[in-house]
Parts: sequence; structure tokens; C-alpha cells
Amino acid sequence: MKPELHPVYPPSRITCACGNVVETHSTRGSFSVEICSNCHPFFTGKYKLIDTAGRIDRFKKKYAANPTKGADAAPVEGNIAVPVAKAKKAKA
Repeated sequence: MKPELHPVYPPSRITCACGNVVETHSTRGSFSVEICSNCHPFFTGKYKLIDTAGRIDRFKKKYAANPTKGADAAPVEGNIAVPVAKAKKAKA
């Protein structure tokens, strides 16, 4: 094998925000993570409430304020968009 081909692979410590420490080897060295298998809901079976309501409200607010504009936009009947050809026949 060629000398100095492989990277240095020293022992490292991976520290989670929950306090869990994993001793391993890594080319990256020691580092910290936000979530690990010790505190992740998939592995623990516990569900943590995540605030998704904020994102949904922002989405609704963004698209409710700006209705579709332009001549080629499809008219809306209730919550269902009507094709332009059908809408023109209905007006006649």
C-alpha cells in the first residue's frame, strides 16, 4: 500500500445536546450534535410535540392574501377551480 494514503483516524467524542456522549473514531474529530439515538422520538418511542401550526398558518396567510391574478387564471367556484373553457360557457 502507498504510505500516507489514508486519512488520520483518531479517537473522537460525539456529544449530544441531551448529554449523551459516544466514544468512537472519526476523521472529523470530536463534535456535538443536536439529537441522537438516546433522545430521538423514533428510537425512544416518545413523541415530542413539534410546532407545525406556525408553518401551516404562515402558508395559509401567504396564499390567502394573494389570490391568483391574470387573464389565464382559472375562476374558482367554492373551493374547486373550474377550467377556463367551462367558465366561459357558463357566463354565456
